[in-house]
Amino acid sequence: MHDAHYQPLTVIDMLCLQSPSPQDLPSFFLLLSLIGFFLVLGELLTRKFSVSPLIVRKVLHLCMGVVIFFIPTYFHSNFYPVLAALLFMGVGALSLRAGLLRSLHGDPAPVSDGEEPVTSYGPVLFPLVFMLLVLLLWDRHVWILQTAMLVMGVGDAMAALVGTAFGGDHIEHMTRSPKTVAGSLAMFASSLLILSVTLFVFQGSFSGDLVGKPLWMLISLALLLALVATAVEALLSYGLDNLFIPVSIAYVLYLIEVNHMVTVEGFLVGGLFALLLALFSIKVKFLQNSGATATFLLGTTIFGIGGLVWTVPLLTFYFLSSILSKLGHKRKAKFDLVFEKGSQRDAGQVYANGGVAWVMMVIYSLTGDPYIFFSYLGTLAAVQADTWATEIGTMWPNPKARLITTFREVPVGTSGGVSIPGTSASFIGSLFICASAVLMNVSWISRVGILQSLLVIGVAGLISSLVDSFFGATFQAQYFDPIRQKVTERTHSFEADGSKIKNELIKGYHFVNNDLVNTLCAISGSVVAYFVVQNLAAF
Repeated sequence: MHDAHYQPLTVIDMLCLQSPSPQDLPSFFLLLSLIGFFLVLGELLTRKFSVSPLIVRKVLHLCMGVVIFFIPTYFHSNFYPVLAALLFMGVGALSLRAGLLRSLHGDPAPVSDGEEPVTSYGPVLFPLVFMLLVLLLWDRHVWILQTAMLVMGVGDAMAALVGTAFGGDHIEHMTRSPKTVAGSLAMFASSLLILSVTLFVFQGSFSGDLVGKPLWMLISLALLLALVATAVEALLSYGLDNLFIPVSIAYVLYLIEVNHMVTVEGFLVGGLFALLLALFSIKVKFLQNSGATATFLLGTTIFGIGGLVWTVPLLTFYFLSSILSKLGHKRKAKFDLVFEKGSQRDAGQVYANGGVAWVMMVIYSLTGDPYIFFSYLGTLAAVQADTWATEIGTMWPNPKARLITTFREVPVGTSGGVSIPGTSASFIGSLFICASAVLMNVSWISRVGILQSLLVIGVAGLISSLVDSFFGATFQAQYFDPIRQKVTERTHSFEADGSKIKNELIKGYHFVNNDLVNTLCAISGSVVAYFVVQNLAAF
């Protein structure tokens, strides 16, 4: 087992603000003047010459990405770059609240007809992520900071500019802000070029597994990271890509440099497998485009960083639950208008089912805490238990369900309803998750005990499915469909002519949808497994 000599990474210790250097004052005032010049020029173009604020904002975005790339060359300490980021963040937040700078917050990104425009928080998140990376990477890994910010600054801007200029086909079922094929291609091409050049130029600054890698492998790494950056840009709205594009690139490069568990070869193989899995999922209609894109990102992290030990339990959940969701279509057809979403999962469902597992993988990669692996199994068991309870419960012949809070009989498929077949299936499904880890001969499970581990993960999954039912019965939004005279999780219904009508909220809260309930279920499984295993290990 490859975890035996793993040393935890001291990420918190790296979060360091250095003392100000008097030599940096001229560079600091030059940087402020440059940022001020860009803002004044942007306002002039938008107000005097009626240039689109969106175009101006993206041009400023690109220019700032280039400026940030050269900042480490002109500063000895990270104090003044952090101060500049704080000042710019304050300007962005003030402008967002008061609408002062049209070049930063005017002309919100368009959305589909009938929906509210999407406000971008990018001008606040841009300096925020720069500040965080400066605090973490300034000394030994400054080249990672430069690379990550340049990809975000240039790539994201090119995606918006090309997408706006050429338009073309929109990518269906992706995100609230329409993404175009042309824009995504521009994002990929610019990111690939930047990453290829920086990985070649900064070879003298490499450490860890990057040292001595042949050029073809560095280009392959650049290709995979460009795909990751493109996927992040395509999935996110509200300017969140400004935060997560540089974070995702910096995270991978940092781990390859400092974590001996992570190799370039392993990351490339994991990323390739995740890409094939995402394409396969679209082909067999397991996932929508957004779900497949999120699966690629999740899979690249878990497959490429965790290896087989972390991959097999995730694949166990993915294939068993996806196949189960496709079975019994005729029997489950009557519930299609009750459930909020169908069996073809979108990004929200991928986040709800796999997001906590994703976070557990990231935490483990940065801390080396072995109990996190049980937390990982617990969250997978939770979502497996929830899926199996729903699928088996609705497919079972002549099923009977009772509301978990009052035990009165309710129609099968009602949020908060539990049944004997569904509850039994939730426990059995959880056992499959732990059994897959047992088959991988995970040393942590051997230390705790195979039987004990199976019971812990099985019970964690069972408890989580009941937590899911409780929230479904109490807080999850339920609506009345006036067309079909039924209670449903769907916010809208459609007339025979295709016209859309809003359903009436009769229970719960609008913001508590099925994805949020599933996320709470996943968190509960993770928490139960983590603390129970810790207590077992203490005896």
